[in-house]
Amino acid sequence: MAKAPPPVKLIVGMISREVKLFEEAESRMQSEFGPIDFVGPILPFDYTDYYREEMGEGLNRKFVSFERLIRSDEIAAIKMATNRWEEELADSGEGKRRINLDPGYIALAKFVLATTKDYSHRIHLGGGIYAEVALHFHKGTYQPYDWTYPDYRSRAYIDIFNGIRQIYKSQIPS
Repeated sequence: MAKAPPPVKLIVGMISREVKLFEEAESRMQSEFGPIDFVGPILPFDYTDYYREEMGEGLNRKFVSFERLIRSDEIAAIKMATNRWEEELADSGEGKRRINLDPGYIALAKFVLATTKDYSHRIHLGGGIYAEVALHFHKGTYQPYDWTYPDYRSRAYIDIFNGIRQIYKSQIPS
């Protein structure tokens, strides 16, 4: 008989060159998802040129996680909400995004990202939203897969995720 999986820890990565947009997004997310219990440092985002044409140069990345644990099946609706906020915060003249919001979740054994892009290793959740297991926990730390984005492979990001996992471990029932 199938049983419900344990709740997971919501984490959102933000990319922007405007620090004030991190604050605006955090405010919106707290209104929807509750208090933030981890705020990461602002790190340079220089792993890819993917966002350069749309968002410009000098991009930064910041991660936050939330105190309230979620059901893993909520991630599709959360990704739809963050997509809506990206549109609302876009440049009103050109319609280009000024911030990218990447929700995912941490479980004891894995880190999962939500995306709108299909690929061979992604599972459709519904409504055009896909899930990707980006990292797995092995030998005391998160480990990447062949398909893991370069930034998510970095020691800085993995250290952040390991720290958030420790917060999560203290929240889940034994």
